[in-house]
Amino acid sequence: MKKTVRFFIILFIMIPLFTQEQHQVSVINIEVPVRVFKGSRFIDHLKISDFEVYEDGQLQKIETVFLIKKTDIKKQEGQTKYRPEVSRNFVLVFEVADYLPKIGDSIEYFFNEIFLPGDNLTVMTPLKTYHFKKQALNILPKQKIINQLKGKLRSDITLGNSEYKSLLMELHELMPPDEESIRYFHQLLKRLETLRTTKEENLMSFADFLKAKSGPKHVFLFYQKEVLPQLNPNALAQFISMNQDNQAMLIEYYDAVEFYKRDISFDLDRVKKVFSDSSISIHFLFITKPTSLNITRMQHDVLSWADHSEDIYGAFKEMAQATGGITENSANASSSFQKAVSASENYYLIYYKPKDYKPDGTFRRIQVKVKTGRFHVTHRSGYIAD
Repeated sequence: MKKTVRFFIILFIMIPLFTQEQHQVSVINIEVPVRVFKGSRFIDHLKISDFEVYEDGQLQKIETVFLIKKTDIKKQEGQTKYRPEVSRNFVLVFEVADYLPKIGDSIEYFFNEIFLPGDNLTVMTPLKTYHFKKQALNILPKQKIINQLKGKLRSDITLGNSEYKSLLMELHELMPPDEESIRYFHQLLKRLETLRTTKEENLMSFADFLKAKSGPKHVFLFYQKEVLPQLNPNALAQFISMNQDNQAMLIEYYDAVEFYKRDISFDLDRVKKVFSDSSISIHFLFITKPTSLNITRMQHDVLSWADHSEDIYGAFKEMAQATGGITENSANASSSFQKAVSASENYYLIYYKPKDYKPDGTFRRIQVKVKTGRFHVTHRSGYIAD
């Protein structure tokens, strides 16, 4: 599966085509979107006096609290006359190997139930980035937009992952192992690794691009479980036993196996801080249904398919948590998307002026508490004082 980096690169090539709104962020007025749940139910009756905000462990004075549902300001408490921007910026990223019917259902649900006049939408596929401007619904009928987008997704996902699937087929067909096939197996894994590498600078540029946009920013990352063929334990033991005298072959095999142990190729802590500072909510939708491959020669006695999504899964789950986003795991992409996008629509917007503010470039950690009741509270983890 080609990893997220593909989409980020495409996005920045297209940035000059977009109209970007520039705005100044006050260094003494910190904005924190906060969601409060009891189970899956959003709690909408809280007052300004129910909240406590801490910065680096120090209690802060809350200036204003807004209650926002969809794009409507339902309630305001506090002294400021400032009205926040409520038009939303949605980014749908499809990091999947298969076009699943439930992906089409997600698009239908989004346009029929979520997308409103004034909202912005960017859709990132394995091949292209599509930017829908605020006036889109005034230009084309809604169903025509839905049908066109579903068609583009199907085509881009199929074409964009053709090399990935071809490599998986080759990996599977290389077995049973011998010296030549192990060497080629190693080469194929290197090519797969090239496809999946996520570069830190692209993540940073993506965060900067979204930070420049006013209003709430939601990234919904559809990520499909990744499986790779590997030797079954019995076949592996037999392979090692038969090649005790062939150290070169064993070394080649162990070098290939190292590609299964994938480390994150970027500084996760830095990326989390930058996305949190940009006030971007990452909603991670992990599709547990693995890719379907048309494999005609199954070798259950030699190979098994093993999950190798753990590195990216862990990284994006942490990013979702750090940005106040949501993680959903399901074989049903539409169900996960509906839960995540519905949970993201209602929120409190808290403003406070930090005590003893210094623009020293350090990351200031934010903690929001509700004084009474046992609730689940989500919000961005902090901001960079610059």
